[in-house]
Amino acid sequence: MLITNEKQADGYYQALLNREPSYVGVFFVGVKTTSIFCIATCRARKPKRENVVFYTHFKDAMDAGFRPCKVCRPTENTHEAPYEVQVAINLIRDCTKAKITDQTLRESGIRPIFVRRWFNQHYGMTFQTFQRMYRINYAFQELKTGKTATSTALDSGYDSLSGFGYTFKKLLGHAPTLNLENAVILIDRLTTPIGPMFVCATEEGICLLEFVDRRMLETEFEDLQRRLKAPIVAGENAHINQLKQELAEYFSGKRSEFNVPLHTPGTDFQNAVWQMLGTIPFGETASYQEQATRLDNPKAVRAVARANGMNRVAIVIPCHRVIGKDGSLTGYAGGLERKRWLLDHEKAHGQNLVKG
Repeated sequence: MLITNEKQADGYYQALLNREPSYVGVFFVGVKTTSIFCIATCRARKPKRENVVFYTHFKDAMDAGFRPCKVCRPTENTHEAPYEVQVAINLIRDCTKAKITDQTLRESGIRPIFVRRWFNQHYGMTFQTFQRMYRINYAFQELKTGKTATSTALDSGYDSLSGFGYTFKKLLGHAPTLNLENAVILIDRLTTPIGPMFVCATEEGICLLEFVDRRMLETEFEDLQRRLKAPIVAGENAHINQLKQELAEYFSGKRSEFNVPLHTPGTDFQNAVWQMLGTIPFGETASYQEQATRLDNPKAVRAVARANGMNRVAIVIPCHRVIGKDGSLTGYAGGLERKRWLLDHEKAHGQNLVKG
């Protein structure tokens, strides 16, 4: 939302001049003379008051035509886990069998209330829920190797088998002694130059990659769990780690294709459309009509557009490369400015890759 209250905007401008860290994420400043936007702590030369406007969300700034600043990288640094939060997450990942209490956090120099607020805002869950998901997923993997429920419960820090069984069933939908062949969907969060994203993966591959502010994301999670008959729990696996590496290379202009395995439940037609998206060359675009023609079904333009909209794996399955027949940008779940950014990024680096 554009800030129209002049007194509020003046306060934000003073915070920008002072590079106030407490204002990071509170506002985004668009510089009209350069068409870039920044966060409060940006080290770049400060613009004049009459040349700036303020927004409450970076997506609003992008929708207004501003590009992320290369100095302060607002879409990454605003939503990147602060130091205390990252230490807390590392404690969970390094001690998957231990319960991280508030006292444990304090002993590590971490404010529990700060961590709780950050998780609620950026993950939509409490820190303790996130921790329980990690512990239960680790326990689930141990049970699949043949370890008993009792020993797994005790090794995972639970005082009783009943408490372990209750939490296990609540998160995974069944008792720890049943249906161990069933899958789980792991979810993690990452930052990119155009905003934070959620990534989900099964043992087969990546099944979701979406911007955290995507409309109807909750519905998408529910549909994915229904299709795969598996619950979503916090965690990571080799596919998620591979995707993070490949995305970093993509955004740095060093990668034009993704090799990470995918798991894309859908109809035969939807999967045909998604596979066709992958044939659009890096740095190029195609229309819905061209897609339909390539599928030997030139009248299925609307069906192709619907299938594109159902794509759950953004960027890797490049639905952003599809434009209108007249060359105009068309709907994109992540927002048209993100689509424009991705196309400009690929066009620029596609030329560089050809030259290289």
